[in-house]
Amino acid sequence: MSQSVVAAAKDIVAAFAADRSRLMDIVLAVRDRFGHVGDEAVQVIATGLGIHPVEIEDMVSFYAFLDRKPRGRNRIRLSKTPISLIKGALDVARAFEKALGVAIGGTSTDGAFTLEWTSDIGMADQEPAALINGTILTGLTPQDVPEILAALRPFDDKGAPPRSGPASLAATLSKAMVRSSLVKAGPLLEGPPGIATGLKTAVAQTPEKVIEDIANSRLRGRGGAGFPTGMKWRLTRKSVGKDHYVVCNADEGEPGTFKDRMLLAEFPNLVFDGMTIAGYALGARHGLVYLRGEYEYLLAPLQEILDARRGLGLLGTNVCGRDGFDFDIRIQLGAGAYICGEESSLLESLEGKRGAPRDRPPFPTERGYLQQPTAIDNVETFVCAARIMEKGAAWFAGYGTKESTGTKLMSVSGDCAHPGVYEVPFGITVNELLDLVGAPDAAYVQMSGPSGQAVAPKDFGRRIAYEDLSTGGSTMIFGPQRDVLAIVLQFSEFFVDESCGWCTPCRVGTTLLKQGMEKIVSARASLADIAATEALADTVVRMSRCGLGQTAPNPILTTMRSFPELYEARLAPDAFEPLVTLHDALREAALVQGREPATQEI
Repeated sequence: MSQSVVAAAKDIVAAFAADRSRLMDIVLAVRDRFGHVGDEAVQVIATGLGIHPVEIEDMVSFYAFLDRKPRGRNRIRLSKTPISLIKGALDVARAFEKALGVAIGGTSTDGAFTLEWTSDIGMADQEPAALINGTILTGLTPQDVPEILAALRPFDDKGAPPRSGPASLAATLSKAMVRSSLVKAGPLLEGPPGIATGLKTAVAQTPEKVIEDIANSRLRGRGGAGFPTGMKWRLTRKSVGKDHYVVCNADEGEPGTFKDRMLLAEFPNLVFDGMTIAGYALGARHGLVYLRGEYEYLLAPLQEILDARRGLGLLGTNVCGRDGFDFDIRIQLGAGAYICGEESSLLESLEGKRGAPRDRPPFPTERGYLQQPTAIDNVETFVCAARIMEKGAAWFAGYGTKESTGTKLMSVSGDCAHPGVYEVPFGITVNELLDLVGAPDAAYVQMSGPSGQAVAPKDFGRRIAYEDLSTGGSTMIFGPQRDVLAIVLQFSEFFVDESCGWCTPCRVGTTLLKQGMEKIVSARASLADIAATEALADTVVRMSRCGLGQTAPNPILTTMRSFPELYEARLAPDAFEPLVTLHDALREAALVQGREPATQEI
């Protein structure tokens, strides 16, 4: 074994107190030091944690941002989504390919660069975008490529850690900048947010009263499912456990969503206030933020804010002077896995495992993080909770609709004049939102990301609310010049890439759905092919184990309902439609032989 690898890996394990649940942090630290998690490091980590090396190999292989073998010393990941492609990402990719002399997915001959596509990196309003060695670049053009590669060369020292110098890299590149995404603030975000205003109100009353206020506001989870927050907190508080935990789901991997990134960048104290309020209400001492790997650039500034809050008595012992209320927050960085936005997969990842979904029940409110009662809420939900405690339940319930109180942050991107984050009251129509963002000729709106619904112009009068058109916030707008079915095919490819592979309906079904869409888009499909694709989609919805598989067919099913004419127009001109099925042809012979007829048409 290499002594440098052994010594470094031992030091890293020791730095995390040989805690099995911190395996993600350990392998990320090894990656940052050596560029990959090799066999030697795996053996040292396994020995240090007292587990089998296979557990580590299994975990590392699951995440897109972890490698078992060396790749390029600089990793250039280009965002590939329908939005990035219509904004010119393919031209940027070709410029990189030409400059490096490699195709997408390859590594340059000198081992300096690996160029690859990655899924959405949360920059849909600033595409084309890239993630390079942890640094985000936005608004790219082919002309930017020479400057980027020239800036990377000084950091390309074979003897240096491959991810060294991202801050310096960012300082040298004009495109290494994430601009503010907030276009329109509403009552939730208007005005300078006070630090701990809602938190101080909360700790001045009983935990039960805090939960009652949240329940009276009728706040529902802003991640998309819309579960009543007050009910979740009450269930978690009542569950028996050695510890209770508060978890902030900041793994917004849904393509087209970036509202949580904006909140963490511009309103972090509101997020942390909401988490601390939840900690007080639940009787929890620990809070965890699961921050998606693509948002690594936010990690250092968020850590600084947490340190400042500890200095102000807003975290730590006797928070806000409340005797006996001890609460602190830790940030856990992810490593590139869309499935970890699903709450049970997130919990597995938080515990240092592959992000495979858990069977439920039990639910996280009973047995969540480390098998203890856990409340998992979205970033936006915690901001709402902080404001409710500051301004009152009645104030919050005064906005929106009866079933969907308050406002909603919408991430808007695509063919519109003003992409960005909009705070709008629940109940707004799609038409009203399109007018607000400058999209008068929208021909197709994908609401709530690929896992949501395709909305046609005939349905633009529908209202954005849990009782009508539910959404987690992603709103992708496409004009009349766009190929709807080609976009659906891109969404299908996304789900194939992001399936965790645990269950057959999702693992195999998403691949077959993609193949079906390829046939449809290339005008090779018959009516029978389209019907078979629809039937398969229904099966994947019903039989998949978790939310990813259950929603993966949505782009196909909802466009079939909203745009049936587009599927009909893509029918193969010479598609063969048999007059007699094999079932019918064999029926007489089967009866003569005394066998049951075939039960399925072929």
